Amino acid sequence: MSAQAFWDTAAPLIAVTEKHPFLVAMVDGTLDMEAFRYYVVQDALYLNDFADSLRRLGSNKGIEKSDSERLESFAKGAEEAELSLHNSFFVQWDISAEGTEQMPNSLLYTSYTKRIVATCCHAEGLAVLLPCYWVYMHVGKCMLQLREELGDSVQ
Repeated sequence: MSAQAFWDTAAPLIAVTEKHPFLVAMVDGTLDMEAFRYYVVQDALYLNDFADSLRRLGSNKGIEKSDSERLESFAKGAEEAELSLHNSFFVQWDISAEGTEQMPNSLLYTSYTKRIVATCCHAEGLAVLLPCYWVYMHVGKCMLQLREELGDSVQ
């Protein structure tokens, strides 16, 4: 099955995600600040696990050095670029993700990705992580488009 076939199969779920009230509220400026703080903390916990999964995948035996280095670079990107944004919010809000528990949906997802990366072949590890990039890119484009459509009406 091709990547496009998987994407096409997921199209109904993707369409719901594109219009999710949380994402729309992030774009139109109506998202409650406490909900946004909660999201940022949970996303930081997710990113830590995602970076860990990328590193584990990069340390698999038998993969090319260049592939290992690329996965390490992706892990650093998650930690340095993504988490630095989150950490800037933490400083501004005088909070920390330390000691916070991942909520069940995030924990189940990251536990699953870590298990696949740790116990399955390299290709399956890539397959479990790659949709994260695709979905985030797609949703980001949808959010930018919505922002353009809203124009000056954004709060």
